[in-house]
Amino acid sequence: MEEAQAQDPIVREVAGGWKSNASAGLPSLPEAHRSLKIPKNAKWFRKFLAFAGPGYMVAVGYMDPGNWATDIAGGSKFSYTLLSVILLSNLMAVLLQSLAGKLGIVTGKDLAQACRDHFSKPVVIGLWILCETAIAACDLAEVIGTAIALNLLFGLPLIYGVTITAVDVLLILILQNKGFRVLEMLIIVLIATIGVCFGIDLFLTAPDAGSVFRGFVPSAEIVKNPEMLYIAIAILGATVMPHNLYLHSSIVQTRQIDQTPQGKRQAIKYMTWDSTIALTLALFINAAILIVSAAAFHSQGLTTVADISDAYHLLTPILGTTIGSIMFAVALLASGQNSTLTGTLAGQIVMEGFINIRLKPWLRRLITRLIAIVPAVIVTILYGDSGVQKLLILSQVILSLQLPFAVVPLVRFTSSKAKMGEFVNKLWLSILAWFITAVIIVLNMYLLIRTLF
Repeated sequence: MEEAQAQDPIVREVAGGWKSNASAGLPSLPEAHRSLKIPKNAKWFRKFLAFAGPGYMVAVGYMDPGNWATDIAGGSKFSYTLLSVILLSNLMAVLLQSLAGKLGIVTGKDLAQACRDHFSKPVVIGLWILCETAIAACDLAEVIGTAIALNLLFGLPLIYGVTITAVDVLLILILQNKGFRVLEMLIIVLIATIGVCFGIDLFLTAPDAGSVFRGFVPSAEIVKNPEMLYIAIAILGATVMPHNLYLHSSIVQTRQIDQTPQGKRQAIKYMTWDSTIALTLALFINAAILIVSAAAFHSQGLTTVADISDAYHLLTPILGTTIGSIMFAVALLASGQNSTLTGTLAGQIVMEGFINIRLKPWLRRLITRLIAIVPAVIVTILYGDSGVQKLLILSQVILSLQLPFAVVPLVRFTSSKAKMGEFVNKLWLSILAWFITAVIIVLNMYLLIRTLF
Protein backbone atom coordinates (compact mmCIF):
# COMPACT_ATOMS: atom_id res chain seq x y z
CA MET A 1 0.00 0.00 0.00
CA GLU A 2 2.77 2.42 0.96
CA GLU A 3 4.65 1.50 -2.20
CA ALA A 4 1.54 2.24 -4.29
CA GLN A 5 1.14 5.61 -2.63
CA ALA A 6 4.75 6.44 -3.35
CA GLN A 7 4.09 5.77 -7.04
CA ASP A 8 1.06 8.09 -7.08
CA PRO A 9 2.18 11.60 -8.06
CA ILE A 10 -0.88 13.23 -6.49
CA VAL A 11 -0.24 11.53 -3.15
CA ARG A 12 3.48 12.21 -3.34
CA GLU A 13 3.09 15.97 -3.87
CA VAL A 14 0.88 16.28 -0.77
CA ALA A 15 3.97 15.58 1.28
CA GLY A 16 5.24 19.05 0.30
CA GLY A 17 3.73 22.37 1.38
CA TRP A 18 0.18 21.46 0.36
CA LYS A 19 -2.54 20.33 2.73
CA SER A 20 -4.54 18.08 0.40
CA ASN A 21 -4.47 16.27 -2.90
CA ALA A 22 -5.18 18.06 -6.19
CA SER A 23 -8.93 18.50 -5.78
CA ALA A 24 -10.54 16.15 -3.31
CA GLY A 25 -9.59 13.18 -5.49
CA LEU A 26 -10.37 14.79 -8.87
CA PRO A 27 -7.80 16.64 -10.99
CA SER A 28 -8.36 19.91 -12.84
CA LEU A 29 -10.57 19.51 -15.93
CA PRO A 30 -10.97 15.76 -15.24
CA GLU A 31 -12.49 15.03 -18.66
CA ALA A 32 -9.28 16.23 -20.37
CA HIS A 33 -6.66 15.62 -17.66
CA ARG A 34 -3.57 13.90 -19.12
CA SER A 35 -5.61 12.94 -22.18
CA LEU A 36 -2.92 13.89 -24.74
CA LYS A 37 0.10 11.63 -25.13
CA ILE A 38 3.65 12.95 -25.48
CA PRO A 39 5.97 10.87 -27.72
CA LYS A 40 8.86 9.72 -25.53
CA ASN A 41 11.55 8.90 -28.07
CA ALA A 42 10.69 11.54 -30.65
CA LYS A 43 12.92 14.45 -31.68
CA TRP A 44 12.55 17.79 -29.90
CA PHE A 45 10.41 19.39 -32.62
CA ARG A 46 7.80 16.65 -32.53
CA LYS A 47 7.72 16.87 -28.74
CA PHE A 48 7.31 20.63 -28.98
CA LEU A 49 4.33 20.18 -31.32
CA ALA A 50 2.79 17.73 -28.82
CA PHE A 51 3.08 20.35 -26.07
CA ALA A 52 1.92 23.24 -28.31
CA GLY A 53 -1.68 24.39 -27.82
CA PRO A 54 -2.29 25.70 -24.30
CA GLY A 55 -0.23 28.83 -25.03
CA TYR A 56 -2.53 29.76 -27.93
CA MET A 57 -5.63 29.27 -25.80
CA VAL A 58 -4.10 31.65 -23.26
CA ALA A 59 -3.03 34.15 -25.95
CA VAL A 60 -6.69 34.58 -26.91
CA GLY A 61 -7.27 36.64 -23.75
CA TYR A 62 -4.62 39.11 -24.87
CA MET A 63 -6.39 40.00 -28.10
CA ASP A 64 -10.04 39.94 -27.03
CA PRO A 65 -12.48 42.77 -27.95
CA GLY A 66 -11.73 44.52 -24.66
CA ASN A 67 -8.23 45.35 -25.92
CA TRP A 68 -9.36 46.83 -29.21
CA ALA A 69 -10.71 50.18 -27.98
CA THR A 70 -7.50 51.09 -26.13
CA ASP A 71 -5.29 50.11 -29.09
CA ILE A 72 -7.45 52.06 -31.53
CA ALA A 73 -7.49 55.15 -29.26
CA GLY A 74 -3.72 54.96 -28.71
CA GLY A 75 -2.97 54.75 -32.43
CA SER A 76 -5.34 57.48 -33.59
CA LYS A 77 -4.31 59.99 -30.92
CA PHE A 78 -0.58 59.36 -30.47
CA SER A 79 0.47 57.55 -33.66
CA TYR A 80 3.03 54.77 -32.99
CA THR A 81 4.37 56.05 -29.66
CA LEU A 82 2.48 53.57 -27.48
CA LEU A 83 3.80 50.49 -29.27
CA SER A 84 6.47 50.35 -26.56
CA VAL A 85 3.70 49.99 -23.95
CA ILE A 86 2.18 47.05 -25.85
CA LEU A 87 5.63 45.43 -25.95
CA LEU A 88 6.22 46.01 -22.22
CA SER A 89 2.81 44.65 -21.22
CA ASN A 90 3.40 41.60 -23.39
CA LEU A 91 6.72 40.87 -21.66
CA MET A 92 4.92 41.06 -18.29
CA ALA A 93 2.31 38.63 -19.58
CA VAL A 94 4.97 36.16 -20.78
CA LEU A 95 6.48 35.99 -17.30
CA LEU A 96 3.19 35.64 -15.42
CA GLN A 97 1.82 32.99 -17.78
CA SER A 98 5.03 30.98 -17.50
CA LEU A 99 4.61 31.00 -13.72
CA ALA A 100 0.99 29.85 -14.04
CA GLY A 101 2.01 26.99 -16.33
CA LYS A 102 4.83 25.98 -13.99
CA LEU A 103 2.46 25.88 -11.01
CA GLY A 104 0.16 23.45 -12.81
CA ILE A 105 2.94 21.18 -14.09
CA VAL A 106 4.88 20.95 -10.83
CA THR A 107 2.04 20.67 -8.29
CA GLY A 108 -0.76 19.04 -10.29
CA LYS A 109 -3.04 21.83 -9.07
CA ASP A 110 -4.52 24.73 -11.00
CA LEU A 111 -4.38 28.18 -9.40
CA ALA A 112 -7.95 27.91 -8.05
CA GLN A 113 -7.22 24.55 -6.38
CA ALA A 114 -3.99 25.96 -4.95
CA CYS A 115 -5.91 28.88 -3.42
CA ARG A 116 -8.51 26.49 -1.96
CA ASP A 117 -5.73 24.44 -0.43
CA HIS A 118 -3.85 27.40 1.05
CA PHE A 119 -6.42 29.95 2.22
CA SER A 120 -9.27 29.78 4.74
CA LYS A 121 -12.79 29.02 3.50
CA PRO A 122 -14.11 32.64 3.77
CA VAL A 123 -11.12 33.89 1.75
CA VAL A 124 -11.62 31.15 -0.84
CA ILE A 125 -15.31 32.04 -1.23
CA GLY A 126 -14.39 35.71 -1.62
CA LEU A 127 -11.76 34.91 -4.26
CA TRP A 128 -14.23 32.69 -6.10
CA ILE A 129 -16.91 35.42 -6.22
CA LEU A 130 -14.38 37.97 -7.46
CA CYS A 131 -13.14 35.60 -10.13
CA GLU A 132 -16.62 34.65 -11.30
CA THR A 133 -17.44 38.36 -11.58
CA ALA A 134 -14.31 38.91 -13.67
CA ILE A 135 -15.16 35.99 -15.97
CA ALA A 136 -18.69 37.34 -16.42
CA ALA A 137 -17.19 40.77 -17.22
CA CYS A 138 -14.85 39.20 -19.77
CA ASP A 139 -17.76 37.28 -21.26
CA LEU A 140 -19.64 40.57 -21.47
CA ALA A 141 -16.84 42.03 -23.60
CA GLU A 142 -16.98 38.96 -25.86
CA VAL A 143 -20.76 39.23 -26.24
CA ILE A 144 -20.52 42.91 -27.15
CA GLY A 145 -17.55 42.39 -29.49
CA THR A 146 -19.32 39.57 -31.34
CA ALA A 147 -22.56 41.59 -31.57
CA ILE A 148 -20.69 44.62 -32.96
CA ALA A 149 -18.93 42.40 -35.53
CA LEU A 150 -22.25 40.87 -36.67
CA ASN A 151 -23.71 44.37 -36.92
CA LEU A 152 -20.81 45.64 -39.02
CA LEU A 153 -20.65 42.62 -41.34
CA PHE A 154 -24.34 41.87 -41.83
CA GLY A 155 -26.17 44.95 -40.55
CA LEU A 156 -27.71 42.86 -37.78
CA PRO A 157 -29.12 45.05 -34.97
CA LEU A 158 -27.03 44.84 -31.81
CA ILE A 159 -29.92 43.43 -29.79
CA TYR A 160 -30.17 40.46 -32.18
CA GLY A 161 -26.41 40.01 -32.24
CA VAL A 162 -26.28 39.87 -28.45
CA THR A 163 -29.05 37.27 -28.39
CA ILE A 164 -27.41 35.11 -31.09
CA THR A 165 -24.25 34.77 -29.02
CA ALA A 166 -26.17 32.45 -26.68
CA VAL A 167 -26.14 29.82 -29.44
CA ASP A 168 -22.41 29.26 -29.07
CA VAL A 169 -23.25 27.04 -26.08
CA LEU A 170 -24.08 24.32 -28.63
CA LEU A 171 -20.79 24.84 -30.45
CA ILE A 172 -18.82 24.49 -27.22
CA LEU A 173 -20.69 21.33 -26.25
CA ILE A 174 -19.92 19.73 -29.65
CA LEU A 175 -16.26 20.70 -29.52
CA GLN A 176 -15.71 19.44 -25.99
CA ASN A 177 -17.12 16.07 -27.00
CA LYS A 178 -14.62 15.88 -29.89
CA GLY A 179 -11.59 16.10 -27.62
CA PHE A 180 -9.30 18.78 -26.25
CA ARG A 181 -6.97 18.78 -29.25
CA VAL A 182 -9.85 19.75 -31.55
CA LEU A 183 -10.60 22.72 -29.30
CA GLU A 184 -6.95 23.80 -29.43
CA MET A 185 -6.81 23.51 -33.22
CA LEU A 186 -9.95 25.64 -33.64
CA ILE A 187 -8.42 28.30 -31.40
CA ILE A 188 -5.23 28.31 -33.49
CA VAL A 189 -7.25 28.60 -36.73
CA LEU A 190 -9.19 31.58 -35.36
CA ILE A 191 -5.97 33.26 -34.19
CA ALA A 192 -4.50 32.71 -37.65
CA THR A 193 -7.64 34.29 -39.14
CA ILE A 194 -7.19 37.38 -36.98
CA GLY A 195 -3.51 37.54 -37.95
CA VAL A 196 -4.23 37.26 -41.69
CA CYS A 197 -6.96 39.91 -41.50
CA PHE A 198 -4.68 42.42 -39.81
CA GLY A 199 -1.81 41.46 -42.11
CA ILE A 200 -4.02 42.54 -45.03
CA ASP A 201 -4.98 45.75 -43.22
CA LEU A 202 -1.31 46.51 -42.54
CA PHE A 203 -0.56 46.05 -46.24
CA LEU A 204 -3.43 48.35 -47.22
CA THR A 205 -2.56 51.11 -44.75
CA ALA A 206 1.17 50.94 -45.65
CA PRO A 207 2.60 52.30 -42.38
CA ASP A 208 6.05 53.88 -42.33
CA ALA A 209 8.42 51.10 -41.19
CA GLY A 210 10.89 53.49 -39.56
CA SER A 211 8.18 55.13 -37.46
CA VAL A 212 6.83 51.74 -36.44
CA PHE A 213 10.24 50.52 -35.21
CA ARG A 214 10.82 53.79 -33.33
CA GLY A 215 7.44 53.30 -31.65
CA PHE A 216 8.74 50.18 -29.91
CA VAL A 217 11.42 52.28 -28.16
CA PRO A 218 10.10 53.67 -24.84
CA SER A 219 9.65 57.45 -24.78
CA ALA A 220 9.74 59.83 -21.78
CA GLU A 221 6.77 61.60 -23.35
CA ILE A 222 4.51 58.74 -22.26
CA VAL A 223 5.06 59.67 -18.61
CA LYS A 224 5.05 63.45 -19.14
CA ASN A 225 1.83 63.60 -21.16
CA PRO A 226 -1.19 62.86 -18.85
CA GLU A 227 -3.47 61.82 -21.73
CA MET A 228 -0.84 59.51 -23.18
CA LEU A 229 -0.12 58.05 -19.76
CA TYR A 230 -3.82 57.32 -19.24
CA ILE A 231 -4.14 55.38 -22.50
CA ALA A 232 -0.82 53.64 -21.80
CA ILE A 233 -2.13 52.44 -18.45
CA ALA A 234 -5.38 51.36 -20.10
CA ILE A 235 -3.36 49.22 -22.54
CA LEU A 236 -1.41 47.67 -19.67
CA GLY A 237 -4.58 47.13 -17.63
CA ALA A 238 -6.43 45.46 -20.49
CA THR A 239 -3.58 43.11 -21.35
CA VAL A 240 -3.12 40.71 -18.41
CA MET A 241 -6.41 38.89 -17.85
CA PRO A 242 -6.91 37.27 -14.42
CA HIS A 243 -8.83 34.26 -15.70
CA ASN A 244 -5.94 33.43 -18.06
CA LEU A 245 -3.74 32.57 -15.08
CA TYR A 246 -6.32 30.07 -13.79
CA LEU A 247 -6.83 28.70 -17.30
CA HIS A 248 -3.14 28.17 -18.07
CA SER A 249 -2.38 26.44 -14.78
CA SER A 250 -5.07 23.89 -15.65
CA ILE A 251 -4.77 23.18 -19.37
CA VAL A 252 -1.02 22.45 -19.19
CA GLN A 253 -2.11 19.34 -17.26
CA THR A 254 -3.83 17.90 -20.35
CA ARG A 255 -0.46 16.39 -21.39
CA GLN A 256 0.72 12.97 -20.19
CA ILE A 257 4.11 13.94 -18.83
CA ASP A 258 6.48 11.85 -16.73
CA GLN A 259 5.83 12.72 -13.08
CA THR A 260 9.54 12.94 -12.34
CA PRO A 261 11.73 16.02 -11.84
CA GLN A 262 13.24 15.47 -15.30
CA GLY A 263 9.81 15.02 -16.91
CA LYS A 264 8.43 18.13 -15.24
CA ARG A 265 11.52 20.14 -16.20
CA GLN A 266 11.05 19.14 -19.84
CA ALA A 267 7.35 20.03 -19.70
CA ILE A 268 8.13 23.46 -18.21
CA LYS A 269 10.64 24.13 -21.00
CA TYR A 270 8.21 23.28 -23.80
CA MET A 271 5.31 25.02 -22.03
CA THR A 272 7.37 28.21 -21.77
CA TRP A 273 8.25 28.11 -25.45
CA ASP A 274 4.63 27.44 -26.37
CA SER A 275 3.21 30.34 -24.38
CA THR A 276 6.03 32.73 -25.39
CA ILE A 277 5.52 32.08 -29.12
CA ALA A 278 1.73 32.35 -28.78
CA LEU A 279 1.96 35.59 -26.81
CA THR A 280 4.35 36.97 -29.43
CA LEU A 281 1.55 36.43 -31.97
CA ALA A 282 -0.79 38.27 -29.60
CA LEU A 283 1.80 41.08 -29.49
CA PHE A 284 1.75 41.23 -33.29
CA ILE A 285 -2.04 41.45 -33.39
CA ASN A 286 -2.33 44.10 -30.66
CA ALA A 287 0.46 46.10 -32.28
CA ALA A 288 -1.23 45.70 -35.68
CA ILE A 289 -4.48 47.19 -34.33
CA LEU A 290 -2.58 50.24 -33.07
CA ILE A 291 -0.46 50.53 -36.23
CA VAL A 292 -3.50 50.36 -38.52
CA SER A 293 -5.21 53.01 -36.38
CA ALA A 294 -2.11 55.25 -36.49
CA ALA A 295 -1.52 54.82 -40.23
CA ALA A 296 -5.17 55.20 -41.23
CA PHE A 297 -6.49 57.77 -38.75
CA HIS A 298 -3.66 59.74 -37.11
CA SER A 299 -2.00 60.40 -40.46
CA GLN A 300 -5.30 61.91 -41.67
CA GLY A 301 -5.66 64.16 -38.62
CA LEU A 302 -8.38 61.95 -37.10
CA THR A 303 -7.06 61.86 -33.53
CA THR A 304 -10.23 61.11 -31.58
CA VAL A 305 -11.18 57.71 -32.99
CA ALA A 306 -11.70 55.31 -30.08
CA ASP A 307 -14.92 53.53 -31.02
CA ILE A 308 -14.72 50.14 -32.77
CA SER A 309 -17.69 50.95 -35.03
CA ASP A 310 -16.24 54.35 -35.99
CA ALA A 311 -12.92 52.73 -36.88
CA TYR A 312 -14.71 50.25 -39.15
CA HIS A 313 -16.72 52.92 -40.99
CA LEU A 314 -13.73 55.24 -41.42
CA LEU A 315 -11.39 52.62 -42.92
CA THR A 316 -13.27 52.32 -46.23
CA PRO A 317 -13.18 56.01 -47.30
CA ILE A 318 -9.58 56.40 -46.11
CA LEU A 319 -8.24 53.27 -47.84
CA GLY A 320 -10.48 53.59 -50.88
CA THR A 321 -11.62 49.96 -50.61
CA THR A 322 -14.07 47.99 -48.48
CA ILE A 323 -11.59 45.12 -48.00
CA GLY A 324 -9.88 46.83 -45.04
CA SER A 325 -13.16 47.30 -43.18
CA ILE A 326 -14.32 43.75 -43.91
CA MET A 327 -11.02 42.27 -42.65
CA PHE A 328 -11.32 44.43 -39.53
CA ALA A 329 -14.82 43.12 -38.76
CA VAL A 330 -13.95 39.48 -39.54
CA ALA A 331 -11.01 39.72 -37.14
CA LEU A 332 -13.32 41.17 -34.46
CA LEU A 333 -15.79 38.30 -34.95
CA ALA A 334 -13.00 35.71 -34.70
CA SER A 335 -11.66 37.47 -31.59
CA GLY A 336 -15.05 37.36 -29.88
CA GLN A 337 -15.62 33.69 -30.66
CA ASN A 338 -12.11 32.74 -29.60
CA SER A 339 -12.51 34.42 -26.23
CA THR A 340 -15.86 32.70 -25.80
CA LEU A 341 -14.29 29.25 -26.07
CA THR A 342 -11.53 29.90 -23.53
CA GLY A 343 -13.89 31.75 -21.19
CA THR A 344 -15.99 28.60 -20.90
CA LEU A 345 -13.05 26.53 -19.76
CA ALA A 346 -11.90 29.22 -17.33
CA GLY A 347 -15.36 29.30 -15.75
CA GLN A 348 -15.38 25.54 -15.27
CA ILE A 349 -11.85 25.56 -13.80
CA VAL A 350 -12.65 28.34 -11.35
CA MET A 351 -15.93 26.84 -10.10
CA GLU A 352 -14.48 23.35 -9.68
CA GLY A 353 -11.19 24.57 -8.25
CA PHE A 354 -12.46 27.03 -5.66
CA ILE A 355 -15.62 25.37 -4.37
CA ASN A 356 -15.54 21.90 -5.96
CA ILE A 357 -18.96 22.28 -7.59
CA ARG A 358 -19.06 20.36 -10.86
CA LEU A 359 -21.69 21.20 -13.46
CA LYS A 360 -22.05 19.88 -16.98
CA PRO A 361 -20.00 22.12 -19.32
CA TRP A 362 -23.02 23.23 -21.37
CA LEU A 363 -24.94 24.20 -18.20
CA ARG A 364 -21.93 26.07 -16.83
CA ARG A 365 -21.55 27.92 -20.13
CA LEU A 366 -25.25 28.73 -20.34
CA ILE A 367 -25.23 30.27 -16.85
CA THR A 368 -22.14 32.37 -17.59
CA ARG A 369 -23.45 33.51 -20.96
CA LEU A 370 -26.85 34.51 -19.53
CA ILE A 371 -25.10 36.59 -16.84
CA ALA A 372 -23.37 38.48 -19.66
CA ILE A 373 -26.31 38.66 -22.06
CA VAL A 374 -28.90 40.08 -19.64
CA PRO A 375 -27.05 43.38 -18.90
CA ALA A 376 -25.99 43.66 -22.57
CA VAL A 377 -29.60 43.30 -23.75
CA ILE A 378 -30.92 45.80 -21.19
CA VAL A 379 -28.27 48.42 -22.00
CA THR A 380 -28.70 47.93 -25.75
CA ILE A 381 -32.46 48.47 -25.49
CA LEU A 382 -32.17 51.52 -23.21
CA TYR A 383 -29.06 53.28 -24.53
CA GLY A 384 -28.18 51.82 -27.95
CA ASP A 385 -24.68 51.80 -29.40
CA SER A 386 -23.16 54.37 -27.04
CA GLY A 387 -24.34 52.44 -24.01
CA VAL A 388 -22.83 49.22 -25.35
CA GLN A 389 -19.44 50.94 -25.78
CA LYS A 390 -19.57 52.20 -22.18
CA LEU A 391 -20.48 48.71 -21.00
CA LEU A 392 -17.40 47.41 -22.81
CA ILE A 393 -15.24 49.88 -20.85
CA LEU A 394 -16.94 48.89 -17.57
CA SER A 395 -16.11 45.24 -18.21
CA GLN A 396 -12.41 46.14 -18.43
CA VAL A 397 -12.61 48.08 -15.15
CA ILE A 398 -14.06 45.00 -13.40
CA LEU A 399 -11.25 42.87 -14.81
CA SER A 400 -8.67 45.35 -13.54
CA LEU A 401 -10.18 45.15 -10.05
CA GLN A 402 -9.86 41.37 -9.91
CA LEU A 403 -6.35 41.11 -11.32
CA PRO A 404 -4.37 41.51 -8.03
CA PHE A 405 -6.38 38.69 -6.45
CA ALA A 406 -5.04 36.29 -9.09
CA VAL A 407 -1.50 37.59 -9.55
CA VAL A 408 -0.53 37.85 -5.86
CA PRO A 409 -1.38 34.20 -4.96
CA LEU A 410 0.35 32.98 -8.14
CA VAL A 411 3.63 34.76 -7.37
CA ARG A 412 3.37 33.77 -3.71
CA PHE A 413 2.89 30.07 -4.43
CA THR A 414 5.60 29.80 -7.09
CA SER A 415 8.06 31.64 -4.80
CA SER A 416 7.45 29.16 -1.96
CA LYS A 417 10.05 26.37 -1.66
CA ALA A 418 7.68 24.39 0.57
CA LYS A 419 5.12 24.27 -2.26
CA MET A 420 7.35 24.12 -5.34
CA GLY A 421 10.40 22.24 -4.05
CA GLU A 422 13.32 22.37 -6.46
CA PHE A 423 11.14 24.24 -8.99
CA VAL A 424 10.71 27.30 -6.76
CA ASN A 425 11.36 30.65 -8.45
CA LYS A 426 14.98 31.74 -8.33
CA LEU A 427 15.57 34.87 -6.23
CA TRP A 428 15.95 37.16 -9.24
CA LEU A 429 12.76 35.75 -10.76
CA SER A 430 10.81 36.24 -7.51
CA ILE A 431 12.01 39.84 -7.25
CA LEU A 432 11.08 40.52 -10.88
CA ALA A 433 7.68 38.84 -10.48
CA TRP A 434 6.84 40.85 -7.34
CA PHE A 435 7.99 44.05 -9.06
CA ILE A 436 5.74 43.35 -12.06
CA THR A 437 2.88 42.53 -9.67
CA ALA A 438 3.34 45.86 -7.89
CA VAL A 439 3.46 47.76 -11.19
CA ILE A 440 0.30 46.07 -12.46
CA ILE A 441 -1.58 46.73 -9.23
CA VAL A 442 -0.56 50.41 -9.05
CA LEU A 443 -1.36 51.06 -12.71
CA ASN A 444 -4.68 49.26 -12.54
CA MET A 445 -5.72 51.19 -9.45
CA TYR A 446 -4.76 54.44 -11.16
CA LEU A 447 -6.74 53.44 -14.24
CA LEU A 448 -9.73 52.50 -12.10
CA ILE A 449 -9.71 55.83 -10.26
CA ARG A 450 -9.35 57.81 -13.51
CA THR A 451 -12.13 55.82 -15.21
CA LEU A 452 -14.60 56.13 -12.33
CA PHE A 453 -13.87 59.71 -11.26
